[in-house]
Amino acid sequence: IRKKASMLFEEVVSSIDIDRRLFKEDIKGSIAHVEMLFKQKIITFKIKNKIIYGLQKIEKQISKGNFEFEKKYEDIHMNIEKKLFEIIGEEAGYIHTARSRNDQVITDFKLWIKSATTELNKNLSKVIKSILKLAEKNIETIMPGFTHLKNAQPISFSHYLMAYVEIFKRDQRRFNNNFESLNECPLGVAALSGTSFNIDRYYTSKKLGFNTPTNNSIDTVSDRDFVLDFLFSVSVCSMHISRIAEELIIWNSDGFNLIELSDKVVTGSSIMPQKKNPDLLEYLRGKSGLTFGNLFSMLTILKGLPLSYFKDMQDDKEIVFKSYDVLISCLKILDEILKNISPNKKRMFQLADTGFITATDLADYLVKNHSMSFREAYQKTAEIVNYAEKKRKKLKDLKIEELKKIEPKLTNEVLKIFDLKNSINSKKSYGGTSFEN
Repeated sequence: IRKKASMLFEEVVSSIDIDRRLFKEDIKGSIAHVEMLFKQKIITFKIKNKIIYGLQKIEKQISKGNFEFEKKYEDIHMNIEKKLFEIIGEEAGYIHTARSRNDQVITDFKLWIKSATTELNKNLSKVIKSILKLAEKNIETIMPGFTHLKNAQPISFSHYLMAYVEIFKRDQRRFNNNFESLNECPLGVAALSGTSFNIDRYYTSKKLGFNTPTNNSIDTVSDRDFVLDFLFSVSVCSMHISRIAEELIIWNSDGFNLIELSDKVVTGSSIMPQKKNPDLLEYLRGKSGLTFGNLFSMLTILKGLPLSYFKDMQDDKEIVFKSYDVLISCLKILDEILKNISPNKKRMFQLADTGFITATDLADYLVKNHSMSFREAYQKTAEIVNYAEKKRKKLKDLKIEELKKIEPKLTNEVLKIFDLKNSINSKKSYGGTSFEN
């Protein structure tokens, strides 16, 4: 006879504080399982109905907060099963026929991640919509495009914003790819070797919304690739949020002053009454560290595990739940920030009008109009920029006589090349920054 576990051991092995979040998925999986057992004549119609009645009653109790979770029953699966015995009696014992907690928990977890993925993509769509609204108002807002945080070429502020539409659309595709990859049903592989009962795994797969059953029972029990894929996608999305947050922090700084943040999304200082700090953006930037850490935690847990199931894997749910909660929060905050940003158009234009930002346009002009190779045109343009630098003039302020001293072929027509709007509108190649694009 086994002795009762010590309190310390009970605390360590219990996961109910974490996996209680899976109660809906666990009940959904159990209902599909007993329906399959009845279909295959493994249990009677009466037993099936009693079990489903009990499970539905438990789901209502948990949803209303009237269910007492007990650590001595370790996890969500056993807590529900024990309560089922209280409600319908000994016939509850049939629920675990032809399955194990091993395939049960993976089924629950996959169902939860599918639902979480849908929710994340909904929130990404909201962020994308907010970016599009801001971009729509700023097609002709001129700003400098940066490389190395130095003025590179003039661009439309709208074009900059649309870059993040592409980035977040890729995040959605990444989550969708993971959704499809994990869309194989684990239920029915039991502990690790399958079962001798005449079950129908295709039936339960279809009932639970999976494409197909998994192919190998050992791999199914030991697989956590779907967890890694989800955590990786969360990490990449967090990194993208961190990048836009960092840019907006820089642009909101007094040194750049390219954007203004509404009072709704800034905080004050405890001693400096004039301060308006971009704390929410800094929060977004900081949280990426947590999601990266969770991905590496899961990789480290799995790296030394032989097949098939080990207790080490129990941490997967807490890690995923934390990453999901953080990313959902970050997406909602980012969406709110995007609704409370306004560009400082005058400052954007002023900054774009410095740093010889139309130099590349001049080089392109020389290639197109004066039969030069690009390298030759590059060299001529560099000479003109050096001259302007020495004279402390902008390119647009140079006289045609000064330009002709360096390149005699030039005419008055070249002067329009230095106009910022003209520069932007010349970039009509697919994916370029022209207002028309």
